[in-house]
Amino acid sequence: MIRLLCRLVAGVAVLGVLRAEDGKIPITTSSPEARDHFLAGRTLADNLRLTDAVPHFQKAAELDPTFALAHLYLAQTAPTAKEFFAYLKQADELSAKASAGERLWINGARAGAYADAAGQLKTYEELAGRFPRDERAQTLLGIAHFAQQNYSAAADNLKRATEINPAFAPAYNQLGYAYRFLDRYDEAEKTFRKYTELIPDDPNPYDSYAELLLKMGRFEESIIQYQKALEINRYFANSYAGIAAALAYQGRHQQARDALATALDLARTDGERRAALFTLTVVYLDEGKTELALHEVEKQFDLGKNINDAAAMAGDLILEGNILLEAGKADDAWKDFAKAANMIKQSGLAPEIRENAALIYHYNAGRAAVGKKDLAAATKEAKLFRKGVLAKNNINQIRLASELEGGIALEAGDYKKAVELLQSANQQNPYNLYRLALAHKALGKVTEAREFCTRAARFNVLPTPNYAFVRMKAQKMLDNI
Repeated sequence: MIRLLCRLVAGVAVLGVLRAEDGKIPITTSSPEARDHFLAGRTLADNLRLTDAVPHFQKAAELDPTFALAHLYLAQTAPTAKEFFAYLKQADELSAKASAGERLWINGARAGAYADAAGQLKTYEELAGRFPRDERAQTLLGIAHFAQQNYSAAADNLKRATEINPAFAPAYNQLGYAYRFLDRYDEAEKTFRKYTELIPDDPNPYDSYAELLLKMGRFEESIIQYQKALEINRYFANSYAGIAAALAYQGRHQQARDALATALDLARTDGERRAALFTLTVVYLDEGKTELALHEVEKQFDLGKNINDAAAMAGDLILEGNILLEAGKADDAWKDFAKAANMIKQSGLAPEIRENAALIYHYNAGRAAVGKKDLAAATKEAKLFRKGVLAKNNINQIRLASELEGGIALEAGDYKKAVELLQSANQQNPYNLYRLALAHKALGKVTEAREFCTRAARFNVLPTPNYAFVRMKAQKMLDNI
């Protein structure tokens, strides 16, 4: 059992400061009651019961307005992008009054939110180094590795977290995903089962196991696990998306929409409404119903417009632009991309967010130029984007640069160069797998074409536009190779 100390430090009562030998990140607050609410909320958030967690974090922040971690968790459980950035700013400002460990925790979260992936990894490496016996520090570092697609390193840190605290359920959840992305499905399944044993009365273990089964193409078994999650908590929004995916991939699109209609009826926040509408958008795309998909995007945009949520509305415009680009309407797509970039530019969001939006615009404008077959303009945008992401050293955005350049090479008929570039792009994007299949086919490499086409057609993830864009095209191509 952890022994808690309560003492006055620089005029602030610090509750939850652990003995040095315990090696845990402290929790700095002036209120024992605030701490209790924070811990209750954190347990719910650990298990992705975000809406249920919010009142606890709100109460913690009310009882102690200087409670930095409470504001961080309010950001991470916020139902809207607007609230996320507002609470994150407060957490950042309050971190000066918190412990060194808490400051590193918040700085890492801030870096991640502002697309500074390298900065986040460095910060969490320092955090884990200072607190080598803290399971949360190891988990945060593991998640940072995971976000950069370094799944082996992620698994190492997450395994370490489970060794530090064998009852720490969140680490098993993320470890199961790390094994899944390493294609170590047997280990993933065992890990998710252990996760279920630890918290059998929570929905997320069943949801996570269901997502593994979905990936493996075991759709009916997946639905059964998603239903178990919903039997425990009928508001668990993630599971409706999973059921919709399992149904859509079997061609049962109307049933998928019925499941999402239930999710919409039960939605308690704009975040839950947005999640259901987004999944409904993707289900329509998967069925080839572009206009209906665009109508659902308009509903999402309206949610953001009602509260003047610039970040959310910009994201909706980019989603609409992606759909229009896939439909062959490159000029309209470019207009949406430009409008999204301008919306962020004129917002009151942090400078880092505005700078990143301006950078991402080059990527989106380059894709629109490829759609218009203006390869000179696309190449110009690609060079600007590559220069910017190399300066930031953001590995995920560097992969986007390779994707854009690979798309240009593919359109230009330089298939060898396309393969070289697309192999450096995000391999967790099924559209890139489909592009690789096209390039290999054009080079006469049938075996490689079939391999990438199969991976694209059977990617089997939770609903995403990129998978919806290529799933049936990849299957059709596979049938004819």
